[in-house]
Amino acid sequence: MATANKNLSNYDKSKLPNAKDFRFGIVVSEWNDKITDGLYYGAEAALLDCGAKTENIIRWDVPGSFELIYGAKKMIETRNVDCVITIGCVIKGETMHFEFVCEGVTQGVKDLNVKGDVPVIFCLLTDNTEQQSLDRSGGIHGNKGTEAAIAAIKMAHLRKKASQKENTIGF
Repeated sequence: MATANKNLSNYDKSKLPNAKDFRFGIVVSEWNDKITDGLYYGAEAALLDCGAKTENIIRWDVPGSFELIYGAKKMIETRNVDCVITIGCVIKGETMHFEFVCEGVTQGVKDLNVKGDVPVIFCLLTDNTEQQSLDRSGGIHGNKGTEAAIAAIKMAHLRKKASQKENTIGF
């Protein structure tokens, strides 16, 4: 297991850009909301800890994980954000639904990143059990939402530096 010996909530703030000048969109699936709310609160806490302003964090809820793609697309088109975090949770069941949703969301987020100018962070838990998801949304393995927020700060900074056409993009 990749997270067995790693706490997803650990980061070194001194090595990160300050997030005070960035606007973040967070699109959250209502499905498995006990888990997705935990992921959201982890992401929000990390963004605030790294300097983001409360008014520059925009949350939109969508019905399920498959709808994260459309929500992220519309967030980018209408809210002038520097980065979007998509938060969802799909727990494996007895049918192929799990595979179809996971693949669709993965490809959709990839497409938004390839075709667009605003980075979209993939924070979709794809676990076999609810307990595994709880462990990664504020439980024994920390919070994958926190990890997504740190990635969002880095990518918003990368986007800003790249648009300034500097030779180095370092953090």
